[in-house]
Amino acid sequence: MNDESLEKENGIVSDDEKTAVKPDYEKEIIAIIGSSASPRKIRDSLSDYHENDIAEALPRLTLFERKKLYRILGTEELSNIFEYIDKDTVGTYLDEMDLKKAAELISNMESDEVVEVMREIEKEKRTVLAELLSEDVKKDIALIASFDEDEIGSRMTTNFIRISDNLTVKQAMNELVAQAPKNDNIYTIFVVDDGGYFYGAIDLKELIMARKDTDLEELIMTSFPYVYGNESIDDCIEQLKDYSENLIPVLDNNNRILGVITSQDIIEVVDDEMGEDYARLAGLIAEEDLKEPLKDSMKKRLPWLLILLLLGMCVSSVVGIFETVVAQLTIIMSFQSLILSMAGNVGTQSLAVTIRVVMDESLTGKQKVRLVLKEMKVGLSNGIIVGAISFLIIGLYIVVLKGREPSFAYAVSGCIGLAMVLAMVISGAMGTFVPLFFKKIKIDPAVASGPLITTMNDLVGVVAYYGLSWLLLIQLLHLGG
Repeated sequence: MNDESLEKENGIVSDDEKTAVKPDYEKEIIAIIGSSASPRKIRDSLSDYHENDIAEALPRLTLFERKKLYRILGTEELSNIFEYIDKDTVGTYLDEMDLKKAAELISNMESDEVVEVMREIEKEKRTVLAELLSEDVKKDIALIASFDEDEIGSRMTTNFIRISDNLTVKQAMNELVAQAPKNDNIYTIFVVDDGGYFYGAIDLKELIMARKDTDLEELIMTSFPYVYGNESIDDCIEQLKDYSENLIPVLDNNNRILGVITSQDIIEVVDDEMGEDYARLAGLIAEEDLKEPLKDSMKKRLPWLLILLLLGMCVSSVVGIFETVVAQLTIIMSFQSLILSMAGNVGTQSLAVTIRVVMDESLTGKQKVRLVLKEMKVGLSNGIIVGAISFLIIGLYIVVLKGREPSFAYAVSGCIGLAMVLAMVISGAMGTFVPLFFKKIKIDPAVASGPLITTMNDLVGVVAYYGLSWLLLIQLLHLGG
């Protein structure tokens, strides 16, 4: 018996086999829901699965099976599942439910999620659902909806524990127990003073471990981070990422606590911002969805394409100015794309570095100048290396494959190498300076997208390449003709 057979006989499974037999949870969930088992049996079986797995299975269920699931599961169980569903599709599933159950489900969701979900529901049904919601939920929705989508207050939830600073430890524990059934964000307790102003925060663990005779003041962290509801998400995002707190309070302009930003909210905010920046870097005016209609996708792409078309025409016009150079030295046309691609690559690299750095609001003017100079030095250093390699290889190429004299070949390749160094230095500077300038004039630096920088660097590359060719090869060395 070989080693493999012995391992199987003894129940030893290799890593490859473990990977191969990974359960298909979605398939199992669909089978459970589609079975003829009793509602209780189905509910008990589904309790063994994570809510995210059930959410992933929803699109693969038939309408009949989904309606069956809505009836079997309780409101709290459904609301936990709906937390993992894309907000753009939640409205579709709510339309399949009984109105009363849909209202109960919405009431159990986080208030910030409710606002997002309500935006995706048809106006008529939204009005009916709003009437079925409790007054507290309506109040929370109105509060969050009062903030613009780009303000941090639009991402907060009103699910948190608030106590007064004049309580004893025992009274604080009693208040925690009283508020906990309606608020599950209990890891951090927020403290307000007699005027209702935010005073600080207490860690749940510290409160539990405190002795009854401990002064509550000793437990309060008065230097706890906070943000204001009307601050823009862009301005808050770095501050939020700097802290590892589960909850960060959101205050109004009078320093009274309105709600909290959870760690999950922070992850979603960062993810959304990265998605938007990535879209802009790709030359889109907004992030796209796979299910998005053709018309909407065209609207997001066409504006930048029109701008880039105009810039491309400028590049073509500049090439036209140097048509006499091309006529006298046709061989240089063969290497135009090499110069342009290298300039574009350097510019995009500098842009990527700069976009990340300029998110730091504390960046001084001196540091910005240093950043531009650094990218120019990087462009120069890389340009010298790449230019030297190009000088040797292109010169050899012209001699061997084009049959030209070495003096002519290396004069042309030398001009190409110098043009490449110059283009890469300027492109590095532009890839840094442009987003810094956009940031200065209060425009999202991600708007300085890859396609925009690349097209601008094409212009730089064309001028550098043909300008040097005219100056060095035709005027100085008289190689034209």
